Amino acid sequence: MRDVPAANPWLAAVDPSPIGETKRWVLNRTFPADRPLIDLSQAVPGYPPAMELRQHLGERLLDPTMHGYTPILGLPALREDYAAHLSAFYGAPVAAGEVGITSGCNQAFCLAAMSIARAGDEVIVPRPHYFNHDMWLRMQGITPVSLDFRPGSGGVPHADDAAKLITAKTRAIILISPNNPTGAVYPPATIHAFFELAKKHGIALLLDETYKDFLPEGTRPHELFSDPSWRGTLVHLYSFSKVFALTGYRVGGVTAGAKLIAEIEKAMDCVSICPPRLGQEAALYGLRNLLPWARKNTEGLKARADLLGSGLARSNRWRLVSIGAYFAYVEHPFDGERSTVVSKRMADEENLLTIPGDMFGAGQERFVRLAFANVSDDKIPAVLQRLDRFGA
Repeated sequence: MRDVPAANPWLAAVDPSPIGETKRWVLNRTFPADRPLIDLSQAVPGYPPAMELRQHLGERLLDPTMHGYTPILGLPALREDYAAHLSAFYGAPVAAGEVGITSGCNQAFCLAAMSIARAGDEVIVPRPHYFNHDMWLRMQGITPVSLDFRPGSGGVPHADDAAKLITAKTRAIILISPNNPTGAVYPPATIHAFFELAKKHGIALLLDETYKDFLPEGTRPHELFSDPSWRGTLVHLYSFSKVFALTGYRVGGVTAGAKLIAEIEKAMDCVSICPPRLGQEAALYGLRNLLPWARKNTEGLKARADLLGSGLARSNRWRLVSIGAYFAYVEHPFDGERSTVVSKRMADEENLLTIPGDMFGAGQERFVRLAFANVSDDKIPAVLQRLDRFGA
């Protein structure tokens, strides 16, 4: 007898999140003092929110008005300040009515995708993909169409390859830069080429820039907002979680033309009524007070990336494919072994927790993602030592 009620077959066909599976590899284990667990799996800031932010939120909690609903698309002050931040960062005007605050960037993506595509449609997703993007599309009955990067490209996809994948069912192209999982930073010319391709075909470009704040200071990743036609093509996604170390607060943003924002608002109202109030207060305080603090953290992560990257470059076993922001994507040295097997063995034998490339799409069995932002600088030599020792 079948289960009652039966699960939605689109949802049931989707595998669980890789994060849960990898965490289970080390669940209830104890680790010796001379070889503690080093967790390079889920992308989590390796430092807490600023003390002044925590103190500010503690004071705000005493205000009775802090515990009720906000407008569906977020606090007006936060929408205005976030729009001003985008305008300054990209050097082009973005209006408060063109941004919405969401419960994290994942929700921003889900609402945007739902507003653009329906069951039976297709969305082009560069591979290796961010697994939650792929999962959500499949849950909605939308077909993800994989776009692989070219060998030797450092993990950067090419718009000409995407053009060959567009059909009458295509509704959008997804880009993430700096990329998750590869860390690759897409050149402005690449982002612009994808924008022009999407505009030509009347489809959306969903550009996830969760990690934009971890680019070198003064870097403007693209000029898309300077194009007056951006509102008909671009849907911009963002998270405050990484820049202000607010992963548990669930606060992100979506930027699009006002008509699409109105559709997103409908979906937002049904999903969560409004973003969490405390997360919005945290993001607002961060935008107004903590950008210099965030910049110091970015400089520290860049130094950590350089340390890891130089160590991997010296390895004659592990090949660095790309590195940036929070992640390094590496090719493992074990011919014929799937990355899931390799990553699980590393967790068992070296107490080093990573996410295998298999979990980012087909054809990724030779790769492993290292979320180096999770750990402090002094852990990087141990990471390199364990990688070199593993299976040698």
